[in-house]
Amino acid sequence: MIPDRIIEQGTLTAHGSRSSVEVRIPWYRALPGSCIAGAKLSIDGIPAAPETLRWEMNGTEFTFEELRDNTAEWWFPLDSAVLSGEVPVAADGGDHTVDVDLTLYIPYIVISDNEVLHIEEHDTKTMKAVNA
Repeated sequence: MIPDRIIEQGTLTAHGSRSSVEVRIPWYRALPGSCIAGAKLSIDGIPAAPETLRWEMNGTEFTFEELRDNTAEWWFPLDSAVLSGEVPVAADGGDHTVDVDLTLYIPYIVISDNEVLHIEEHDTKTMKAVNA
């Protein structure tokens, strides 16, 4: 819905072999953690392996498996979450291309007897990396 605002400009951070970027919800209402179905992160065309991806919101880090049934933690439109994964990036002052894909379930928009709306959004930004 608001895909060009998913990646927060200037938030690419290098943590050794891990990299992270801040992301914003591409929806106009808050969603519980259980509605964050998945994400992909790639930097300069190199994707982070899915099993290395982590999602941090409200000061707590999760795997996507841990978010599956989590209705206690909420992602709010004014809050950034942090998506990280094993994809090294050099904080060398050069520009890096960051791609993020998000899949979200919208629980209050029912589209069939056993299915709610899901949205798949993508954003690309170019930015410099900083060391953690």
